[in-house]
Amino acid sequence: MPIEITMPALSPTMEEGNLAKWLVKEGDTVNSGDVIAEIETDKATMEVEAVDEGTIAKIVVEQGTEGVKVNAVIAVLAEDGEDVSAAASTASSQVPMQKATPKEATEEETKTDKPTPDAPVKLEINSGSTSHHTPQNGGSNRVFASPLARRIASQKGIDIASITGSGPHGRIVKSDVENFSPSAQPIGAVSGGVSTASSMPDDQVLGLYDADSYEILPHDTMRKTIASRLTQSSQTIPAYFLSMDCELDALLALRKDINSAAPVGEDEKPAFKISVNDFIIKAMALALRDVPMANASWTSTQRILHKHSDVGVAVAIPDGLITPIVRSAETKTLSAISNEMKDLASRARDKKLKPNEFQGGSTAVSNLGMFGVSNFTSIINPPHASIVSIGAGEQKAIVKDGALVAATVMTVTFAFDHRVIDGALGALLAGAFKNYLEKPAGMLV
Repeated sequence: MPIEITMPALSPTMEEGNLAKWLVKEGDTVNSGDVIAEIETDKATMEVEAVDEGTIAKIVVEQGTEGVKVNAVIAVLAEDGEDVSAAASTASSQVPMQKATPKEATEEETKTDKPTPDAPVKLEINSGSTSHHTPQNGGSNRVFASPLARRIASQKGIDIASITGSGPHGRIVKSDVENFSPSAQPIGAVSGGVSTASSMPDDQVLGLYDADSYEILPHDTMRKTIASRLTQSSQTIPAYFLSMDCELDALLALRKDINSAAPVGEDEKPAFKISVNDFIIKAMALALRDVPMANASWTSTQRILHKHSDVGVAVAIPDGLITPIVRSAETKTLSAISNEMKDLASRARDKKLKPNEFQGGSTAVSNLGMFGVSNFTSIINPPHASIVSIGAGEQKAIVKDGALVAATVMTVTFAFDHRVIDGALGALLAGAFKNYLEKPAGMLV
C-alpha cells in the first residue's frame, strides 16, 4: 500500500513551509534515515529524513513550492515489492500534482486567466491569510494572490490584503506588490478596520479655520517626496532603537590639536577645519567596516552587503531635507571628509547636487546637537538599514575610577531595520561607533 510522505512540522509553531529542494527523484530507492528534501521555515532551512523504506513513486509537490501546509502530502512512497507505477497512478488520482511558482517567475507566468492543472491552487487556498480584503469573487474573504506576490509582500512587511490586484479577476501579482506604496492609498482606506489616512480631506481641514487666518503653501516635489518616502519607511520598516552616551573630551582635545596644526594658505585661511560631525562620519564609516554584516540594505529577495561605507549626512535646506553621501568614507582622512562635506552641503543648499551624490548608501547621520537637542530618534531612509541621531555634547557629572568627575557627554541614538540588523548586531555596531568616538586616535591610523 502506498505510503504518503507529508510536510513535517519542524517546530511547535510551524504551520507551513517552503519545499526548497528535493534530494531524490521519482524511482529512487530510499532507506529510513535518508535525507530526501530540504524545507525552508521562517528561521532556517532544514533537512527532512525518510521514515520508511521504499521507492519514490510520485513527487506531489515540486521543489520551490511555497506555503505548503504542515501534514500536506508532498510525495508518495511505494513499499518494497509494491508496483511503483500502480502506486504513482493511485497517488495521481488522489492528490493532484502541485507545481511551484519559481522565484524568478515573470509577471506573464503569474498572470493566468483561470486555474490550470499547473497552477498551485491548493496552496493558494490554504495560504493561511486571515485578512478581510474583499476581492471580486462573489463575496469571499479569501485574498487572491500568486505565491510569488505573497512571498514578496511578506518580505516587505506589507499586508497582502491592502493591495489592489491588477491580474485577472482582481488577482494580486508580483508587480502589484513591487509597485505598492502605503502612502498611495486613498483617503480613508482601511486595513484591519483602522483608518490609514494620514489626515482629513483638505476641504475638511480648511473648514476648521477662518478663511483669513491662513495662507496656502502648495507641496512642491521635494516635500511630496519626503512625505512619501518617510511615510513608507515608518509603515513598512520594522525599526528598533538603541541609545548610548559617548564621552567627547578626548575627541574635542584631538580636534583642537588637529585644527591648530592645519597649514595656512596664501589667503591666510587654514586648509581645513574639522568639525565634531566629521569625526562622527568617520567613526560611523569605520564601525561599518568593522561590523560588515551591518553594512547592508534590504530588498524583496536579498540583502545587499556593501563593500564600502557610504555614509549619508542629513543636511537641512530651505523647507526640506537632503542626504548627500560621503562615498567610501572609511578610506578618507578627516580633512578630506571635512572638505567634501562642506562642498556637498553648500551645493545641497543650492540644489545643485547630482543624483549619484545623494542616492544610495547604507546608513546616515543626523545631527541636531548644534540646536541644543539632547537626544532624538530618526526615521530610516530606505535603502539604508540604519541611521544615527546625534544630540548635543553636554557637561555632566560621571563616575570614573570611583570618583565623581565632569565630562562632556553626547547621547547617540541608533535606528535599525530589524529585517537587516538584529539586536545583537546593532549593539555591536553601536559599540564600535562609541569606541571610535571615545578613542579618536584610532581614526587617524
